[in-house]
Amino acid sequence: MSSFGLATEQVIETTPLTVHRRARWGECDPAGVAYTVNFCEYVASAFELFMAELLGGPLQTMKQRHGLATPARALTLEFTGPLRPDEEFIMTVVVADVRTRTFDLIIQGCSKGGRDIFRAKLTPIAVDPDTRAAVPIPGVLRERLDRYKGACASLASR
Repeated sequence: MSSFGLATEQVIETTPLTVHRRARWGECDPAGVAYTVNFCEYVASAFELFMAELLGGPLQTMKQRHGLATPARALTLEFTGPLRPDEEFIMTVVVADVRTRTFDLIIQGCSKGGRDIFRAKLTPIAVDPDTRAAVPIPGVLRERLDRYKGACASLASR
């Protein structure tokens, strides 16, 4: 079956979280490649899907339930290939490190054929939504981040 006409974004696997996405025409410049700023949107979207999966429900509802906000503390992007209108690509999310208040995610973007497109490192920070002060990562989130990191490591060693 052709993927033509499917949603522009869909989670296709949960461990590691893998997102299938299609670059839309409006995300690209007249030269026919995705605008740089859209890669930040791709990374933010992968992060939101990852967190919703990890927390087990709609992201904003689950963050409210845990008294948590997770703004970005840092984001780095490395571009390794072009992304063109209607090109389908896959983003994979891996937990690289978990600290007291922050954690690092690596989001790898590849074409469906396996050609590298980008690599991002996103560092969210746990913040109290009322005071906007940094707080320790809640225990349940830390446990799930550690479990996910371990599950992805065991997959990589196969």
